[in-house]
Amino acid sequence: MEDGFSSYSSLYDTSSLLQFCNDDSASGSSSMEVSDRLASLEQRVQLQEDEIQLLKSALADVVRRLNTSEEQQAMLSRKGPTKARPMIATLPLRPTVNNGTVLPRKSGILPSPSSSKKGNSSPATKSTVKRTSSSEHVGPNSRKDSFDSKTNRTHAGSTGSNSSGKKATDNKQREPVFSADEGYVKMYLKGRPITMYMPKDLVDTYCLEAKTDLSPKKLKLDWVYGYRGRDCRSNLYLLPTGETVYFIASVVVLFNVDEQLQRHYTGHTDDIKCLAVHPDKITIATGQVAGTSSDGKQLAPHVRVWDSVSLNTLHVLGTGFFDRALVCLSFSKSNGGNWLCVVDDSNDHILSVWDWQKQERTAEVKSSNESVFAADFHPTDANIVVTCGKSHLCFWSLEKGSLVKKQGLFEKQEKPKFVLCVTFSENGDAITGDSSGNILVWGKGSNRISLAIQGAHESSVFALCMLRNGTLVSGGKDRKLISWDENHQKIQTVEVPEIYGPIRTIAEGKGEMIIIGTTKNYVLQGSLDGEFIPITQGHIDELWGLTVHPQKHQFLTCGHDKHVCLWDSDSHQPIWTKTMEDAAQSAGFHPTGATVAIGTLTGRWLVLDTETKDLVTVHTDGNEQLSVMRFSPDGNFLAIGSHDNYIYIYAVGENGKKYSRVGKCSGHSSFITHLDWSVNSQYLVSNSGDYEILYWIPSVCKQVVSVETTRDIEWATFTCTLGFLVFGLWPDGSDGTDINAVCSSNEKRLLITGDDFGKVHLFSFPCSQSRAPSHVYGGHSSHVTNVNFLFDDSHVVSTGGKDMSIMQWRVV
Repeated sequence: MEDGFSSYSSLYDTSSLLQFCNDDSASGSSSMEVSDRLASLEQRVQLQEDEIQLLKSALADVVRRLNTSEEQQAMLSRKGPTKARPMIATLPLRPTVNNGTVLPRKSGILPSPSSSKKGNSSPATKSTVKRTSSSEHVGPNSRKDSFDSKTNRTHAGSTGSNSSGKKATDNKQREPVFSADEGYVKMYLKGRPITMYMPKDLVDTYCLEAKTDLSPKKLKLDWVYGYRGRDCRSNLYLLPTGETVYFIASVVVLFNVDEQLQRHYTGHTDDIKCLAVHPDKITIATGQVAGTSSDGKQLAPHVRVWDSVSLNTLHVLGTGFFDRALVCLSFSKSNGGNWLCVVDDSNDHILSVWDWQKQERTAEVKSSNESVFAADFHPTDANIVVTCGKSHLCFWSLEKGSLVKKQGLFEKQEKPKFVLCVTFSENGDAITGDSSGNILVWGKGSNRISLAIQGAHESSVFALCMLRNGTLVSGGKDRKLISWDENHQKIQTVEVPEIYGPIRTIAEGKGEMIIIGTTKNYVLQGSLDGEFIPITQGHIDELWGLTVHPQKHQFLTCGHDKHVCLWDSDSHQPIWTKTMEDAAQSAGFHPTGATVAIGTLTGRWLVLDTETKDLVTVHTDGNEQLSVMRFSPDGNFLAIGSHDNYIYIYAVGENGKKYSRVGKCSGHSSFITHLDWSVNSQYLVSNSGDYEILYWIPSVCKQVVSVETTRDIEWATFTCTLGFLVFGLWPDGSDGTDINAVCSSNEKRLLITGDDFGKVHLFSFPCSQSRAPSHVYGGHSSHVTNVNFLFDDSHVVSTGGKDMSIMQWRVV
């Protein structure tokens, strides 16, 4: 090794560069012309950059040699089948990998309360793993028409569900190794060896080069649970087909409430942020945030114009022009809807007008350096656009290819901090709602206030909607829905229950029905003189916990919003919901289905009665995140995987209603990620954040180190991401954290995974050949945190982390 390093020290000798760079004579001569000085400085800078590149290359080579040396030492020191720990604890940098062929998207970092599974440069050990953010700061960027010129810029959906936390890598994955003598396959995740012993009866016939068949089964998106109302506006409309259209994650949902049917537009590759309906009520435009491709390159934010009947994409606008995300969309009304105005989320919030059928941009202007919340064409003059947002209201006139601004004048009226929404009356007046609770009327063609309704709401006016009969409806942070006549006199008030949250957007429904979206991600339907009932609901914070009922078409979800919800997969409705004191992370049904255990971020866990949702018991183990709650097949034990590196074992009695602690399994050097029980409930296998596979006898909390004992154990489930029968799911270039969840079908014929790139993969099972083929499905716009088959394998359920969506897929 020393000889090797000496040879590289000569190869990377930078003394001559340093000598030149430290020579001040280049700038010391007073007679030297300015141009010569500049040329000299540029040369020095270039030489310094060359030196840095050489140093980087030398350092990378040293690290590679160290890793190779230590792997060789680890292999030489391995005497038997006992677990081996890598000598270097630091996890490698995470690459950007995307194996998806449908709806490719950016990845996301997966945070935890006290440690981060998605850390990009720290060891996966208890003492050093830290919580990380899943968003990136984006600095100011100049606008250029060519997206190619932006390839070195950072694009982040600043208001999207999350941003890419992965780096592109050129490193080639090391090929797996098969040892026929020992009966194991050794795979590598970012250069780290993972040894997986196979059942004895497979050793003689196993061939590493054999290929796995693609699954004959496929998935079809059946239902999407949830709505994005927390941070989006004007994203709820009723179509002539009777369908309510809205979006969540990267899916536009067309929901026929009467027939309880959903259709889905899945053309987007990332978070959708805005939606507009054409005057023909058929054509729809939706805009999305920037994303990341499989090789780490940015995917441009863009607008998709599509047909709501056929779900075919008609046009894609602005690829390479928009920055970060699209926040506002509106079709013109008076010229047949030929124009589309768009506001992006760049620093200058560029307002642009497009002839969308020709895919041509007719005008653009910097609208504001503050947030823009709404943009709308005037209903009778296609040359006027109104925008509003933080500290501004602007009237734009389209004149000879330019947009000319007139600022709204508040004069004697106190200027609000935010102008939150805008609509128009039948006579062409603009009407705005603001953060002071006021509704202001601006005369047609004027930028001055003609009428002010002071204190229309107790706090911010979030939404305004002009009904067909001329009635104005306003909705606010005070959860009140107020109707106003043509003279702006109050007609009546309806208050939405607190559980649903403030009103974010309002749309006119069938007849006298009103549809509203709330900041707690509910879609409600009702009338102004009656009560409102939810037609869609979902979680309002990061979603991780998922478990399926062992005998019924039911599943349970729980998340960081402290909400636990039991769903009926046939009716697509919640059976019950319960709010907890702590944010939830994991869940597991007792085999009888009578109870369900919920793990939280604080180390507390509780058991609920499935029928009544009553609390059965509460326990605390440690003070860190509980990532896995797994009952044994016979129902006599509960295993709890914690981020404090321990697996806590409880004896269970009375059909899941009595718990007594047996002890804890100690041996992992990193947080527990996945657990599986054997069919006979005698053994447990665990995975951890540093890629260990350990085996246990849970009844006595002892580790099993004998390969001859563990290799032929029959496992009841396959949710561990590391193991011989599932290792084929790992794509080339993975580092061990790209796959968040795995689940085999109950018949052990299929395997599904959820990854960091918003993809659900369907494999054949067993999946014991390297880089097995899979069907790939998009829809989520965030990391897919959990996947599961229903008890009869008829459907798959997947959960998105920061997109907060639940997707139900039919197995076909």
